[in-house]
Amino acid sequence: MSQPLVRLRSVRKSFGANVVLDDVNLELNGGEAHALIGENGAGKSTLGKIVGGVYRADAGVVEIDGHPMRGRSPREALHLGVATIQQELSLLPERTVAENVFLGIERNRAGFLLGRASKRFDQLEETVQMGLEPDRLVGDLRIADQQKVEIMRALARDARVIIMDEPTSSLTADEVERLHQVIARLRGQGKLIVYVTHFLRAVLATCDRVTILRDGVQVRTDATSEESEESLVESMLGQPSDVAFPAPSPVPAHSGPPRLKLHELRTDTGLDGVSLHIDPGEIVGLAGLVGAGRTELARAIYGADRLTSGEMEIDGEPYAPRSVRGAISRGIVFIPEDRKREGLIFTTNVQRNIGLPVSGRVRHMGLLSDRRERQVAEGMVDRLNIVPNDVGHEIGTLSGGNQQKVLFAKWMTVSPRLVLLDEPTRGVDVGSRMHIYALIHQLARAGAGVLLISSELEEVLGLSHRAYVIREGRTTHEVASAETSAEEVLYTIFGLQRNTKGKEQAR
Repeated sequence: MSQPLVRLRSVRKSFGANVVLDDVNLELNGGEAHALIGENGAGKSTLGKIVGGVYRADAGVVEIDGHPMRGRSPREALHLGVATIQQELSLLPERTVAENVFLGIERNRAGFLLGRASKRFDQLEETVQMGLEPDRLVGDLRIADQQKVEIMRALARDARVIIMDEPTSSLTADEVERLHQVIARLRGQGKLIVYVTHFLRAVLATCDRVTILRDGVQVRTDATSEESEESLVESMLGQPSDVAFPAPSPVPAHSGPPRLKLHELRTDTGLDGVSLHIDPGEIVGLAGLVGAGRTELARAIYGADRLTSGEMEIDGEPYAPRSVRGAISRGIVFIPEDRKREGLIFTTNVQRNIGLPVSGRVRHMGLLSDRRERQVAEGMVDRLNIVPNDVGHEIGTLSGGNQQKVLFAKWMTVSPRLVLLDEPTRGVDVGSRMHIYALIHQLARAGAGVLLISSELEEVLGLSHRAYVIREGRTTHEVASAETSAEEVLYTIFGLQRNTKGKEQAR
């Protein structure tokens, strides 16, 4: 029997006093897709980063095709045939798509798109069919397209081991299916795919084996053919699965104006007639395809994009934000899709991130009071069960789920009137999702109006009181969430309806 392509023996990793991996032993083979799953903070992304050379194990042995990894360098890992697609995008926004794809491996100093590089990009595009233009600046791309660039960059390196850390979190269903087809082709070529994800259906449909981690400990490794979603969740949580959405609290009786009212909003960014309303204490969902105008609507309400026409009201008063600062002053907060670029400051710690919105209230004689800011941050860390519970930890060392909870904590300090949520559970496992769902309900019970944007229809319908469908920049339908199925909404999103024989027709 041939030796494993990747072997880990007694691998251990800590960040300070926080042990994130303890005595992990794995053998991964070429020609397989191997999933790493667990709650956020379980250690799955850290394990992938150790194999990818981003982190160095504190103890134990990591071998790639029989060769020990000695340093702490992605370049060394790449030399051994390991490429990584990181969950947090690490692209150069001022460079083109092609320059990012071949960054670090280009051979032609005269230009990235000359000779072999140009031909290689065309070959990659033919393989993955991502629809990317090589000359587009990465900074001009939406986050879903930037994630495609990350995928192409890893594949460009002809690696034998490809680590994919949440590669589908910003992709549409069709794009996810194409990626899974690429994974199948790579397996057929004898490559090893290490798939870090919280999408359990993808694990069962795409991967040969799965390793489950809990609190840094390897629970077990088994063939996916022996697993179900329920068995995986039970092993991740250490208890029987209960992934039902918490029932929304009744909307409080309210005789006044809506918390938010929009009428025929239009912008240069693609909105073309959006009308909706949200009452205090109400969670309203927004369902639509990527590019339909969901994020653009949130940005317009938040003052980040300019309105060209239409009307907005907050609590019955005209509202025309000229800046994000103006929106925040009216009690409007935004938890964006991309927490790294738009939500958190990754060069500082948990305390500074949580204390940022209230910095004016924690000053003493004009100077920022570290003691007061720390008290505010520690209160939120305890309230939201952020792990680790040390507010001095750098944001970048936290798991994705705990980073997201810090983002919620940051804005809960100001008791918002209106909360805009854009993919609030992106890159978050089932356990952290339940915490975030509870936070959303807490905000609504406190009287905030909530606009929930999510690509997962079950999440939109399961959390909201009502939902709107947005298509091509326009709100087209309003539905009662408890009385509507995901299938019905999906037909509406695509502009389809069933005929009397049960077949769909274009409207």
